[in-house]
Amino acid sequence: MDSPHDLLIVFVHTTIIYTTLMFMLRVLNRRAIGQLNVIDLLIVILLGSSVETAMVNADTHLTAGLVCAGTLLLLNFGLGRLMLRSKRLRHLVTGGPILLIHDGEFVEEHLRRIGLTKSDVMQELREREYSSIEQIRFAVLETDGAINVVPMQSHIHRSDRVPGTRPQTS
Repeated sequence: MDSPHDLLIVFVHTTIIYTTLMFMLRVLNRRAIGQLNVIDLLIVILLGSSVETAMVNADTHLTAGLVCAGTLLLLNFGLGRLMLRSKRLRHLVTGGPILLIHDGEFVEEHLRRIGLTKSDVMQELREREYSSIEQIRFAVLETDGAINVVPMQSHIHRSDRVPGTRPQTS
């Protein structure tokens, strides 16, 4: 039977592994879930399998599994709540949007940094019925993995107004 001490070890191991994997994946692989390819998905599955024994401290009893699952859910819930309150933590965990195309040209430094190829971006553009990057004013990789596109012909609203001031009336 699982003792409270054994279950505390499961809780601590699960917390350490969750935190470590979150930061390792954030640092080593900028692609978001929407950009996972077959190899990325395989890595995620294998990571889950490889850390399972360490999380439950080699205890395969139902209670250890429930403590591990509960810990993961609590950590995820807690992190979500903290990210709502802290812009800095949210940026640390999820990053920010990344410009992939600017005025019809790839931003190659950004592509290299996040591990996307021009072919990856072109595939996304073709799915949106754009045949060349010359048609694109901006393409942005959002934090959820989606690539949003602003075509050249779209009108961009620019304001001469200084942020935080009221428009002048004539």
